[in-house]
This record gives sequence, C-alpha cells and structure tokens, in this order.
Amino acid sequence: MLAGKRILLIIGGGIAAYKALDLIRRLKERGASVTPVLTRAGEEFVTPLTVGALAGEKVFRHLFDLTDEAEMGHIELSRAADLVVVAPCTADMMAKMAGGHADDLASTLLMATDKRVLIAPAMNVRMWEHPATRRNQSVLLGDGVLTVGPNEGEMACGEFGFGRMAEPLEIVAAVEAALGEGPLTGRHVLVTSGPTHEPIDPVRYIANRSSGAQGTALATALRDLGARVTFVTGPASVPPPEGVTVVKVETAREMLAAVVAALPADAAVFAAAVADWRVANAAGSKLKKDGSGKAPSLEFAENPDILATVSAIKERRPGLVVGFAAETDDVVAHATAKRARKGCDWIVANDVSPGTGIMGGSENAVTLITESGAEEWPRMAKDEVARRIATRIAEALA
Repeated sequence: MLAGKRILLIIGGGIAAYKALDLIRRLKERGASVTPVLTRAGEEFVTPLTVGALAGEKVFRHLFDLTDEAEMGHIELSRAADLVVVAPCTADMMAKMAGGHADDLASTLLMATDKRVLIAPAMNVRMWEHPATRRNQSVLLGDGVLTVGPNEGEMACGEFGFGRMAEPLEIVAAVEAALGEGPLTGRHVLVTSGPTHEPIDPVRYIANRSSGAQGTALATALRDLGARVTFVTGPASVPPPEGVTVVKVETAREMLAAVVAALPADAAVFAAAVADWRVANAAGSKLKKDGSGKAPSLEFAENPDILATVSAIKERRPGLVVGFAAETDDVVAHATAKRARKGCDWIVANDVSPGTGIMGGSENAVTLITESGAEEWPRMAKDEVARRIATRIAEALA
C-alpha cells in the first residue's frame, strides 16, 4: 500500500494521457496523495478540471505563474513528493530529460527534483525505435531514472509494436517498487556484466564484443523491484546504473574474486561476456615489430569458469543461479547442454551472430532454458528483456 506517500504526477501529451486519469484513481485508492502537473500538450487530451477533480488537488500548469510561485514555487514542488512520475512520457519529454532542458514547468521540475523519477514512455512505435530515443533512454537509465513499459500492442495511430504506455496497475506496481514495496525488497542479487579484458601486453588485450547493456538493464530492473544489487562489471561502454553497489574489474580472475567476495546472495545473474582464455605469457612491456614479419608467440591458459564455480558452491550457493549463453548456431541445443554442464538453474540464451545486431545493440531475442524446457521470447528492447527476467526471478524467490 501507498498510505501517506506523495506522488508528483507529470502528465505529458499524447492519447495515453487518458490513462493518467485512471492512474490517479488507482494511486489514491492505495492511500497516496497525487499532485498533478499538466503540460501544455497534455491539456490537448485531458482537461485541468478533470485531472484536478480526480486528484483532489490543485493542477499545476505554468512555469511563470505568480500565484503558484508565491504559494509554493517550482523548487519546493519538485522536492515535496516522495516520487516523481511522468505518465505518459513522450519522446520529446525523454529528449528534454536526457539533454537537461528546463523550458517549461514539467522539465524544470524534473531538473530541480532531488527525488527518484519514474517514467512511463508512450509514443509511436517508430519513434520508440528511433536511434535518438534509444540513446536518450540509455542516458536516462544511466542517470538512475526508473522506467515502466512501454508495452507492445496496437496503437491509436493504427500501427502495432512497442510504444503503448504501461497500464495504470503496472505503473502502480512500479511506484510501489520504487518506494520500497517491491517483491525483491530485502533480497540481495548479484549481477555480472560487460566484457573482461585479458592483457597481451600493457596496451593490448583480448576481449569479447559486449557493451554491458543487458547486464546494466538487469541490474536496473532488479533494483527497481526492491533488490539490493551488487553489480560486478568489466570495462563496459554502458555506464553502471545508480542505486546499486558497483564493483569494477578488468580480468576474469578479478571478476571471480569479486563475485565470491559478494556472496552470499539470494540470486546471481551472470550476464558478463567473460573471455574463455587469457594470455599466460603476457608481456610486461609493449610488444614491438622488429621488421622480420614474425608475430610474437602467445601462450593461452583457460580462465576460471565463474558460472560453474558458483553453481557448485555448497554452503553459500545462491538460491537461484542464472547464466547467459551467447551462441551463433544451434542456440537451444548448446544452451541446454550448457545448463546441464554448468549446474546452474536457468540459462538465458541468445543468438549473437553478426547479422542479428544483438551483441552491442539495443535489442535482444532470448530463449529461457529451465528445468521445464525452453521458452522462446520475441525480440524486444534489452530493458524489457531485463524487466521480464527480473519479474521471473522475483516469482522464483517468492
């Protein structure tokens, strides 16, 4: 329940604004108070009178309103709530947030607040898939902004795909999670992410093509469900999320040591792309060409198997161990065999062939391998994959 919680609700423009009316009702049913902020575009879809009547509160609309500034002021308004919710959050609003713009009341409040922010994106599917929106989403996730949705379905414009705003009850659940009422509250979850770098010499290394995007999205989704997250990451290009314990490592052996040090945990998710091999005779100084055309001789040693090691721990083994399998052929067969060989509970398998664009991209298409068999999921944004996995973890630990 949300008794006594104060929600600052920013209603953006778009047909999904009508859902904000039901969202207000659902939040108030659970004891929350809702202070509404209606953007100029939002007024094209819902009226201040309707919003104010449902909220039972004054509707704030304009940045340069002398009465509002005298009574409360936008700075105080931005900090008086326990949580700021933007629903619907349009592509334009996401761009303003990512760029740090503050040219109206809503964007100024978002810049001035010292509280957590939850957005419910809603837009046309092509706008959601546009590279600019994906970049803005990555920036917001890195800034610690929480997200719920968007969902897949038919839109008012007649197109079908991701872009529908999450349903009011889904947003309520995300609000409860953000305020410490999530299903993973009190649980400790370990997540590994990114590549490892295995040195050849001080300036060269062996690595996998991993951006760390999926691991970061997983840590974010688990955090949003209330978990205490330890995030062990290699040198990823995607920044780690806010609100988690970050442990930065370089090599596979460093990652294993950090993982073991972080135990015990209720669940462990191994999303890192760990190099299978390291250079046993790595040079202490930069290797140079001598003009002979002869390449240096590199000797390889097998790196420790982090997933198998943790799966085999008896006393401090997490209750749920989840591995990832990045394959280029026979994905399900290889992943099923990997689950049995490693001794983990689940494997999240995906096809990372060059043509898929998954390795280093913003989307993923996975198959969840469990004791019950293989469950194929459709291709979707990596943050949506993360939310689904996090939800399944919460259900498994319940």
